[in-house]
Order: sequence, then C-alpha cells, then structure tokens
Amino acid sequence: MDHDDLVELLDAVSSGAVAPADAATRLSRLPFADLGYARVDHHRSLRQGMPEAVYAPGKTPRECAGVVAELLAHGSGPVLLTRADEQQVAAALARNPGGRRDPELADRARPTIVRWRDAPARTGSVVVVTAGTADLPVARECESTLRAYGFDPSVLVDRGVAGLHRLLVSVDEIASADVVVVVAGMEGALASVVGGVTGAPVVAVPTSVGYGASLEGVTALLAMLSSCAAGVTVVGIDNGFGAACAVARILR
Repeated sequence: MDHDDLVELLDAVSSGAVAPADAATRLSRLPFADLGYARVDHHRSLRQGMPEAVYAPGKTPRECAGVVAELLAHGSGPVLLTRADEQQVAAALARNPGGRRDPELADRARPTIVRWRDAPARTGSVVVVTAGTADLPVARECESTLRAYGFDPSVLVDRGVAGLHRLLVSVDEIASADVVVVVAGMEGALASVVGGVTGAPVVAVPTSVGYGASLEGVTALLAMLSSCAAGVTVVGIDNGFGAACAVARILR
C-alpha cells in the first residue's frame, strides 16, 4: 500500500463504499505480514516511496514465490525479484504469472531480475553508462529496476577510459541527462571522467570486473569513493539495483 492507495481507501470509507471493518482488515496487514519464513514489509512504500523488493539469494524457490505472491496480493507499485537463479525464477513465475524477465539479463548466465506490475511512466532522463561490455549484467540490473519504477533509461555500452573517444561522442547526451549512472570495474576511472563533464547527479557502481589487482571490485570502489569529481555518489560493488533506487529517490 502506498500513499495514493491509503487516501483512496480512506475516501471509500468516508463515502460509505467500504465498511470500516473491511478497511481495518486491510490496514491490519500494515506494517508487515508474517509468513513464518519472512515478514513482508507492506509499509515501506508509505515510508520510502518504494515497495520492498525480494532479494533471492539465501531463499528457497518456494520462499521467493511466496514473498512475491504476498506483495502482489496486498501491495502496490512494482514487485521485483532480484539476483534470482533459474529455479527461483521458475517457481516465482509458476505461482505468479505475468512476470517480466529481461532477455538481456537472462542471456548472460548469471542471477537475474524479474519484475511484476511496473509503475506508471515517470519523467526524468536517465543515462546508464558502462565502461565495458563485461559490466553489462550490472548495468542491465540497474536498467530493469529503473523500468520497473517507470523510467525509460538509455544505456551507453563500452565507453571506458581505455578508448576515451568512445565516450566523447556521447557527451551531449550525458550532459543533458537528469541523472547519470556509471557502471565500471577495473580501476573505476570512468566515474570521475563522467563526473567532470556533467552537472547532473552521478551514481557510480563499481563492478567486480577486472584482473587480480582489481580485487573483485574493491579497487574500483575505492577509486570512485576518492573521485576528484565532487559530489559523485557511490553504491556497493555490483549493486545495479541500489543505483536504480538511488536514482528513483533523486527524481521523486
């Protein structure tokens, strides 16, 4: 339940269309529903403007399907199952038909994201830039999450600093965006470069792409945190979902 749903329910009670007892039953599911193996947070939309997402790792396929079903039955806004494996995806879709799995993620043979009930279209121009093709799984997670929240992002692929001319042809598009997400591994230098060519908020996502000294994304993370481009925001390693949520907060 989000703010609009709550106002609609109160209006219905006021007009007599919904009995107070029925409204009380619906509200009793706030702030959470206890499924035994999970307490599903139905109050999150009211607090944060975004509903709870379902993080698949560590959950059984049955548990993933159950939490998704609870959110669809008693929640509002987009429902997301993130970092899911094939068994979790199959179970969630079997119990909850109509989920959308972006083929760009499915083809990359790694945990994927499935979404139900996308939010209405929202204003705001978002550009997602990757340093390399290897960063695409994280960028696609960010893109899919943004689409769930009603945005229509563009994705610029393989614009890393090893061939800076590839980025320069897109400077106008980057500079005109309301928010830019930079997804980069190796040494993570792309975030500083993009942060230096646009005045828009920049959300940097370090990835675990790279050879030994990249330390599975730690080098990129520290480089982005140390960026000389003032005001660059950094999320955790490989956290495309978190970057999209940061964008949604910025553009509320």
